[in-house]
Amino acid sequence: MKIRKIISLGLATLCALGAFSGCGESSNAESDAKKTIEITNVSYDPTRELYEAYNKEFAKYWKEKTGQDVNITQSHGGSGKQARSVIEGNEADVVTLALAHDITSIENAGLIESGWINEFKSNSSPYTSTIVFLVRKGNSKNIKDWDDLVKDGVGVITPNPKTSGGACWNFLAAWAYADKKYNGDAEKIKEFVKNLYENVLVLDSGARGATTTFVENGQGDVLIAWENEAYLSVKEHPDEFEIVTPSLSVLAEPSVAVVDETVKRRGTEEVSKAYLEYLYSDTAQRIAGDNFYRPSNEEILKEYKDVFNLNINLVTVDEKFGGWDKAYKDFFEDGAIFDQIYQEK
Repeated sequence: MKIRKIISLGLATLCALGAFSGCGESSNAESDAKKTIEITNVSYDPTRELYEAYNKEFAKYWKEKTGQDVNITQSHGGSGKQARSVIEGNEADVVTLALAHDITSIENAGLIESGWINEFKSNSSPYTSTIVFLVRKGNSKNIKDWDDLVKDGVGVITPNPKTSGGACWNFLAAWAYADKKYNGDAEKIKEFVKNLYENVLVLDSGARGATTTFVENGQGDVLIAWENEAYLSVKEHPDEFEIVTPSLSVLAEPSVAVVDETVKRRGTEEVSKAYLEYLYSDTAQRIAGDNFYRPSNEEILKEYKDVFNLNINLVTVDEKFGGWDKAYKDFFEDGAIFDQIYQEK
């Protein structure tokens, strides 16, 4: 009898312990699935406000879909500089950078698998932008187009193409205008852009730094800017600034990608892919529009026709410059055209 009672008590104790532990591995797995997961988005300068709004919406979406909490850490800086930081060990789960070349450099370092540009819709560009001018209210220098940026006495603010993706877009937009103006005459185009950069007062490392130089520090007559940066400045200082849209600009296509090496090692592949995929949802597309990025969804873009100039003549890097790899080699690598025309002051 005593032995039977001891066995019965032992079994009861085991059952009780089993109940508390969920009776085995399934409960542990369920508990693990509900643990908070963390991912890092390494982005470029002018996306701070966009991702601050988007991250809240994605966290809500992921919680409803999986029951799991997700924390997103943001990192911002000049796009080229950010790409190098990832190559040098900044553990990004996803990158949302200013141009495809910056992501290609991470691919070339073996951290992103080839074919990333086709992983998401619209060449993995969930939103677009363009390059415009931000001037002080009243536009005392009467700046209307790129020609006005090469005039004597005009102070220009733009970031450095060596560290900023936005600066590369700025440079190529100016070059495309000069190319049309001079019918492809290489020497005249080069001289035009050289004259423009001789008027540059400050060459900041990133787009947001250039905006601070112009808006907060009061330097320069014109800021060559991302369209979304210009709109944010006008929104915050409506009585101080206005936007000038040039006759020709470039279609800026910021790119996004999963950093495959990181997500496989950290077990964050599913949530990271979902994070970028959800950028194409109607909700996220409207968040992009509300933050003055152009939604890639054409129907949703039309909802913002009163915000954006949808008739501006926009060239693409693929059509005009043979794609980003060629454009970067021709213009921005050490010793290339930018180095040839720009003399540091």
